[in-house]
Amino acid sequence: MTTSKYIGIIGGSGLYSIAGFQQDQKLAVKTPYGDPSSLLTIGKLNGAPVVFLARHGDGHIYNPSEINYRANIWAMKKVGVSAIFSVSAVGSLKGEIHPGHLLVVDQFYDRTRFRPSTFFEKGLVAHVSMAYPVSGYLRGLLIDACREAGVTVHEKGTYVCMEGPQFSSQAESHSYRNLGASIIGMTNMPEAKLAREAEIDYATLALVTDFDCWHPDHDHVTTDQVVAVVKANVKNAQKVLSLAVKKFDFSRKLESEGILQNAIMTHRECVSKEVVERLEPIVGKYFC
Repeated sequence: MTTSKYIGIIGGSGLYSIAGFQQDQKLAVKTPYGDPSSLLTIGKLNGAPVVFLARHGDGHIYNPSEINYRANIWAMKKVGVSAIFSVSAVGSLKGEIHPGHLLVVDQFYDRTRFRPSTFFEKGLVAHVSMAYPVSGYLRGLLIDACREAGVTVHEKGTYVCMEGPQFSSQAESHSYRNLGASIIGMTNMPEAKLAREAEIDYATLALVTDFDCWHPDHDHVTTDQVVAVVKANVKNAQKVLSLAVKKFDFSRKLESEGILQNAIMTHRECVSKEVVERLEPIVGKYFC
């Protein structure tokens, strides 16, 4: 049975560090896909071993389409991360989801177009189910932590991931509402897909910064108001993450364990040594 060595936390807009995080080391991990967005910061949060990564890089230097999602997930898998809490700033597509609220995602709708979204190419094919893309256990930890922290949380919702970096047109925003989506952001795809392929349990804590442009008050919101909401959201997210990692059960069997067992389609004898080496942290155990 595979269990977690570390919990991974991927920080989005505004969350570049975590209060109370005790840093042990910063690690540069070389991957077949280039460098991750930032050094991996390894340490402890509320007593739990954690690996933190700033999704947009130090100083927020990468736009959503420039993020090296494959390098980020490969590097986390390499160092022993088997569960990830992903934090993402989002806009609201529903009137009851207000700026300053938090939402624990249960589904995704991928509208990205230009981002490499799989590890399985160039000699190794696998088809991983994304029907249930989020870990129920991790979602439960986040929901419980939100309640304990006293923040307003929506316990489920669909996250539409658009390409960006521009925001939606009104026509697009209304179409996503008609689909029943709850929030919109730019960064959780293909991150969630790659985590799934890497057999890493994954959950998203979405921080609502404003209403998307469908809302009649959207154009009247000032930059100062948005910044104030982001700061409050980040403070709340830090509390929630600290509580969630403290309750994480490291002896628990991972929900994602064995996903690749029946997903790999390429005949084993047709897979080259070079391909296995490239994906060793992810598929190595299937090619022993």
